[in-house]
Amino acid sequence: MDEVAAAIADPVRRDILVMLRAGRLAAGVIADRFPISRPAVSRHLRVLRASGLVRDTLVGRQRLYELDASRFAGLIAWLGQFDPAAGWEHRLDALETEVYRTRRERRESPAVGHPAAEQPAVEHPAAGHPAAEHPAVGHPAAEIHRSRRERREGGAADQRQERTA
Repeated sequence: MDEVAAAIADPVRRDILVMLRAGRLAAGVIADRFPISRPAVSRHLRVLRASGLVRDTLVGRQRLYELDASRFAGLIAWLGQFDPAAGWEHRLDALETEVYRTRRERRESPAVGHPAAEQPAVEHPAAGHPAAEHPAVGHPAAEIHRSRRERREGGAADQRQERTA
């Protein structure tokens, strides 16, 4: 992890990593994109190779470099402890799961002595109507009932598009 952190400490090396994200590049192509000498770029590539972030392959007379992003895993995991949102995300997901589990249990077995448990089920007057199948579709309060995960994955953007259409 220390070698990776040291390797990405230099802005030229970070730029090289960004370039290699798109795919393999020859050393000459990498060097041409910087205002520093080829030997200086070569030294930066050597540091990246030593850290394991970059692999090189000799193809004919060209040396091709490619990114090995798997070496970032240890550093990313270590940095994750400083992200306060990561801890809250896990806790809120657990709370959401518990709320849905409790609601499901209440629907499946109403409490004895509860008025809903003693009354027979009454069919809704709009039963059979297509809107009764999905009463929340198009309703402004429907967003409240959608899970945070759906909203995070773009469900809210889809609903906004439906409203503007």
